[in-house]
Amino acid sequence: MGIFRPTCPVGELERLWVEEMLSWCAVQFGPRTLRTPVILPTSEWFPDPYSGTEPQVRGLVDSVGDYMGVAGDRLVVEVNSGRDPLPEGMGFLEGTANGEAGHYRVEHGRAVVSLDMGRLRSQLTLVAAIAHELAHERLLGERRIDRDRRDGEQLTDLVTVYLGLGVFNANAALQFSQNQRGWRSQRLGYLSQPMFGYALACWTLMRGDPKPAWARHLDTNPRVYMKQGLKYLRANPEALSDWRETH
Repeated sequence: MGIFRPTCPVGELERLWVEEMLSWCAVQFGPRTLRTPVILPTSEWFPDPYSGTEPQVRGLVDSVGDYMGVAGDRLVVEVNSGRDPLPEGMGFLEGTANGEAGHYRVEHGRAVVSLDMGRLRSQLTLVAAIAHELAHERLLGERRIDRDRRDGEQLTDLVTVYLGLGVFNANAALQFSQNQRGWRSQRLGYLSQPMFGYALACWTLMRGDPKPAWARHLDTNPRVYMKQGLKYLRANPEALSDWRETH
């Protein structure tokens, strides 16, 4: 009988991309970022009950900006009621409706973040959308990547992991809600939950935290994928080789 070896939750090309891009993030944003706290959906980080009012949305943009290193004076924030489509830009995809829940663009030299509150009905999805758009600002606004980069949106999702908001974006990647007609699924963002799970596994290992207590805040699927990823990484020390060579 052969010895069972843990398998990676993603395919080989996805695995290599996640590892390479997290190593790239470590170079771009510095190792100090790995020592900052993990942002969680708790009252410690978001103390006010969620109301979805425009002042609260703008306050959440300020808070997430503080966590991600984006000062509020770099941004113009547009809060859309959901009745009008968002202008064209770098969008935070809402897959089931083939539309955008948020997007990022530059006008007159300033970053503009628009949020469609018709699609962002919970604090979790709103914070995930804000994190994605502010990751655009860290990448595009700071000229770290080209606007036409083919994997730019996927990398933007991955940056939310590296900058500490990955719990929100992993959970928002697939959401279920119930109405009078039954259950509805909603996919947000550009990375799958297995990719988020593996990215979080790599990231927490890079942080020197192989058994993170914060994992309990992940939904079941991303938590399972992260645990699977950690088992794979322990069994395959050659993984994350680019990052390990410099640390």
